[in-house]
Amino acid sequence: MESISRISNLLESARELTLDAAQAARSSRSTTKPLPTAQLNKLLDSRNDREVLDGLRRVISMMYRQQKTLPFFSSIVKKVASPNIEIKKLVYICLIHHAEQEPDVALLSINTIQKSLSDSNPQVRALALRTMSGIRVPVISQIVSLAIKKGAVDMSPYVRKAAALAIPKCYRLEPNTLPQLLEYLSTLLGDKQYFVAGAAVSAFMEICPDRMDMIHKHYRSLVKKIVDMDEWSQLAVLRMMTIYARRCFPRRVRNSKAKDKTGDLQDFYGEGSSEPVSEGEQVVILDPDLVLLLNGIRPLLQSRNSGVVIAVARCYADLGTPEYTKAAVGPLVALLRGAQDIQQVALFNIVSVCLVHPESFVKYASHFLVRATDTAPVWELKLEILTLIFSHSPLQTKSLILNELEHFSRGSNKSLVREAVRAIGRCAQADPTTAPRCMRLLLGQITSLDGTLAAESLTVIRHLIQQDPQAHMGTVVRLAKNLDSATDPRARATIIWLVGEFAGLNGDDNIAADVLRILLKGFADESEIAKRQIVLLAAKVYLHHLNRETELQSKPEGEGQEESPPPPPNSEDHPIPRLWNYVLLLIRYDTSYDLRDRTRLYKSLLSVPQLASLMLLAPKPAPQAPSPSETRRGFMLGSSALVLAGGGGVHGLRGYAPLPDWVEEGREPDPKLRNQGGTAAEYGDERRAVPASQILGDASGPQGRGSNGLGGVGAAAAAGTGAKTLDDWLAEDEAEEEDDDDEEAEENGEAEESEEEEEEEEESDEDEEESEYESDESKAELEGFLND
Repeated sequence: MESISRISNLLESARELTLDAAQAARSSRSTTKPLPTAQLNKLLDSRNDREVLDGLRRVISMMYRQQKTLPFFSSIVKKVASPNIEIKKLVYICLIHHAEQEPDVALLSINTIQKSLSDSNPQVRALALRTMSGIRVPVISQIVSLAIKKGAVDMSPYVRKAAALAIPKCYRLEPNTLPQLLEYLSTLLGDKQYFVAGAAVSAFMEICPDRMDMIHKHYRSLVKKIVDMDEWSQLAVLRMMTIYARRCFPRRVRNSKAKDKTGDLQDFYGEGSSEPVSEGEQVVILDPDLVLLLNGIRPLLQSRNSGVVIAVARCYADLGTPEYTKAAVGPLVALLRGAQDIQQVALFNIVSVCLVHPESFVKYASHFLVRATDTAPVWELKLEILTLIFSHSPLQTKSLILNELEHFSRGSNKSLVREAVRAIGRCAQADPTTAPRCMRLLLGQITSLDGTLAAESLTVIRHLIQQDPQAHMGTVVRLAKNLDSATDPRARATIIWLVGEFAGLNGDDNIAADVLRILLKGFADESEIAKRQIVLLAAKVYLHHLNRETELQSKPEGEGQEESPPPPPNSEDHPIPRLWNYVLLLIRYDTSYDLRDRTRLYKSLLSVPQLASLMLLAPKPAPQAPSPSETRRGFMLGSSALVLAGGGGVHGLRGYAPLPDWVEEGREPDPKLRNQGGTAAEYGDERRAVPASQILGDASGPQGRGSNGLGGVGAAAAAGTGAKTLDDWLAEDEAEEEDDDDEEAEENGEAEESEEEEEEEEESDEDEEESEYESDESKAELEGFLND
């Protein structure tokens, strides 16, 4: 009978499995049709687990399609006590979703969920704890806190992890439970299982990120566990460790001294591995616990998660020395092999590191060459990296970068052309030795039919000319000759402005007046921006003419010579005043209000040449073309603020918190707090192993022990080793030998006395025995006589 019942049970199980598989296959091939409310309620109230599962799946499908499922909530709550774990999971999903809308109905399931916390299955216990913490009803906050307390000491690490993840939910539900939650969190932070400790750190960063005192005793254990944690926990631990290091490890810097060449045999034989450090250079001294962290997270540079790699690079950049940062350069460049979105985020972080350590990326220059499939944000960042490493590259790499920029400056993509030309200008400013080649490249493009290319090239040329005006006089003349071929309004305006800047050189031999004469012929056909520069050029040419005439008038008076006075400055015979008057006449009938106002301003200024010289002829500062990512300098690696570059306004993005400053030396916490469980002397000092070097150092120190290094402290020993002479040491040895002889004599005398006493005692005992024996014999004789 038992075999028959067993076979029937197996057949029933096989039948149900077959039906479930068929239903799963049918649902995967076709869409689930909505059922009427009555039929769906019938499925939920059924006693068959398969039908209940079908009904719950349909309700959850409706729930995520934003359909009304609240009428089924009461029927779903009835199934919370089902022993089937699949049904229990689906019921818990619906319970969390509708608990806020129907808190009274949701509270009916709390007792059943509490019973599940004592289930023998750890998966059921963890699921119940996760569900109870997800029910956002403030009334059950204390129940949730007790459930977390029970789960924090559970035997299963899966349940303890669920307890750690439930702590932030309970805190958001009722902030007043924070003192209790901190006790549970302190227990979970020291858990031996790495995935429990990782979840505890995530909860710590959410509810109390400023309580670094809770991390001290768990610091070293967390550093050892971080390699085995999951990616999300690794990100939380790395962020927490970065803040912890800034607040607990001071930044110690000392001045290095020149190394004595005769004192290091490795340097003598050429085996020294360290680079020479110049005298007086500041060297960063890292705390041993910080070195433990930096070395412990090095394997994470090989992580498959790009966020973990960037987080390690952030730790190295913000906490370590340049040597640690160089170790993270290769893994950061390797992220460029991923998808385009990962490439873009990785490039933002690479640029941020490259702003500080550009020389570390020189050997990876070929990875930053622009590809045809790159999107606009990607190739913009690549061009920026190429310009940052340009000045630190060898000649071969510099030539490669310039050829790359020249190629893209002649492309059809206007945005790419503009960025390539600007990159050429930044390269010329970064390395003055390549400025002539960059200038030749740009001058060859000013005659291009592409107005965008010509305008950007002339803008960069203007910046380069302003860097060294005296060395580019011939360049200005060449630009003036190409003025007729320049058709872009901005390009023409740039050339005219440059001619006006050099209008005061060589006196009357300057080409500015002739260029002005040619431009005035087609003044009516010029663009608005070019007309403004023509009026400015005319004002500068006329002002230089006034200044020269004033100098000629004042020179004969100073030398005391009597010569015929020169013609007045405003004489109609000179061509420059006539050109100026012609400009005024042209502007009077122009349609632009702005142009007419500017001209009246210049006319009023020129009535006072000294004031006009201060306004129009003042030296202009050389323009600088910083890297576009300079606005991102200072943002943490891996943060959204770094990618958006301050896009959140003056105060940055909401939620962004910069790293704290390094703690001042002397105000850091005691390093003994990081000893796990107080590892200071478990046993007494008498059983502690003391190194021989320490014993010898104590014996030879100013407060050493006695002459033999093990005896008591004498007056001479307290005075220091140098206060004794050889005679003193010998006298002490002789005194000790005499003391030893006296002690031996006393011991021998005491031994002899004790032996004599023992002999006397033995003799007295023998006498007593003999007397007793004699008395016994006399008694026997008396008894025999009496008997006879």
